[in-house]
Amino acid sequence: MAAYQAHETAVIDPGCTIGDNTRIWHFSHIMSGCTIGQDCNIGQNVVISPEVVLGNNVKVQNNVSVYTGVTCEDDVFLGPSCVFTNVINPRSAVVRKNQYQKTHIGKGATVGANATIVCGHTIGEYAMIGAGAVVTKDISPYALVVGNPSVQIGWVSEYGHRLDFNEKGIAVCPESGQQYLLHHNNVVKRIL
Repeated sequence: MAAYQAHETAVIDPGCTIGDNTRIWHFSHIMSGCTIGQDCNIGQNVVISPEVVLGNNVKVQNNVSVYTGVTCEDDVFLGPSCVFTNVINPRSAVVRKNQYQKTHIGKGATVGANATIVCGHTIGEYAMIGAGAVVTKDISPYALVVGNPSVQIGWVSEYGHRLDFNEKGIAVCPESGQQYLLHHNNVVKRIL
């Protein structure tokens, strides 16, 4: 008996790994060879392709296709209808399955609704990709990016709040009280 829950309309192919307490909703397709961690939520009409790896507590909202080459660390949020690619120059008449590029989403990162992630890039831990953004390059940890093509407009905390750095390069998350340090255009959480 499966330790995960799947709606009766979901299609779960043999040969995939699904962690305990994961929930898979209506009309989703989990394909052979993918790995889904514990405590994940896979929304309606989602496709998880072969070789995709989702960590623990990943939330995939409705209408998302996560294609081969994508890995998501723990606590990633994939917003409704966000888009991944895995080939730079797709053509229907040209088979390029051996040219799939890797896309890595770091721990705790958020990809907003209708955002597009062009393949071959890394989104750093706790980064926030705004709704509708088009990511065409690597994104730094804790970066806040918006637009098409995406541009960085600030930094966010692990709780998703915009950070306001003082003259010493220190910011405090208003929800958690965690402190962050901005140094040479990189943000790290201060351990006190």
